[in-house]
Amino acid sequence: MKRQHVLNCNFSVWYPKFKNITIRSRVIPLSKEFVDYLKADNVVLPGDPVRATNTCDEIESDSEEWLALGEDPSQETIIAPEFNEVDSGIKESITDLEGFVFPKLNWCSPLDAAWISFDGTLKCQSPNDIYLLLKSSDKISKILFDTFEHCEDGQGCMTEGFELVLRKWKDINPGMEFRCFVKEDQLIAISQRDVASCYGFIAQNEQDICEDISGFYKNKLLKKFADSTFTFDVYRCAPQKVLLIDFNPFGRQTDPLLFTWDELNDTTQFSCGVANSDDNDEDDGKFHGVFKYVTNAGGVQPNPAHVNRIPTDIVDLASGNDVNKLVDFLNVRNLIRKPLEESDDD
Repeated sequence: MKRQHVLNCNFSVWYPKFKNITIRSRVIPLSKEFVDYLKADNVVLPGDPVRATNTCDEIESDSEEWLALGEDPSQETIIAPEFNEVDSGIKESITDLEGFVFPKLNWCSPLDAAWISFDGTLKCQSPNDIYLLLKSSDKISKILFDTFEHCEDGQGCMTEGFELVLRKWKDINPGMEFRCFVKEDQLIAISQRDVASCYGFIAQNEQDICEDISGFYKNKLLKKFADSTFTFDVYRCAPQKVLLIDFNPFGRQTDPLLFTWDELNDTTQFSCGVANSDDNDEDDGKFHGVFKYVTNAGGVQPNPAHVNRIPTDIVDLASGNDVNKLVDFLNVRNLIRKPLEESDDD
């Protein structure tokens, strides 16, 4: 995967060409000041002053000076800058898109921050709804700080060209979302998008789902996208009705869901998908690749977005990623246990 493959999946690059087969959207260019605001650590919504607590050391060292001024030494006021142009663009877009939108940056949405919204979704109706999601998302931070992760011709971040994408809100059945993998113009694999659930109706309609998606690819996307190798997400609204959701690069930057990238890069695993020749009269247009979906409750996988609802210390302890935290935890447990053992001896 190269940088250009990532750039070709930039929303504003592909949307004008495919806007008739995807969700209606608006794009708002972001200034460097706004991007810097998104990169900053604190979560302060524009225009809202926040009382932030200082550390104990700061309080002790400056307490006399603060008290002399009649101020609370434990707090300071942080005021976020105003972004009038972005605010106006968001409000105008929300009105144009019938009152509710879901946000994303050039390549990804803040799905991992959905838990922080009042209804647990990305449904937004005001600028502050959007700012809160963007500021709370690790996925957004990753795009801002490491745009070209896993690119063989150079990693790093994009310095300009970030955009806020607002898409018209649409209630979607997650069981009908699928990620599709195209290699050298062949649709080689399809994966259920929501790997944290088992939907019985997928098995019942497996052939129809595959035929609808492969037909959509052949008629709407084949040789029309900038690359011959890429991934795309679709929503099957109804039988024979498929809606394009997004494009992503074919590489480790994209979640392979029920597949692995080793599988997808192994040419022996996928002999054929949808034929890549427009002149092949023998091509029946059917899907001959691999379709993976959760067949029973035992195959359900953890939802990666739910990890963000758990304190990072707990995640690190459970996964063993941070040995020092495990040592600290054991030390604390020993300190708690020691007085109990001494009291038992008495």
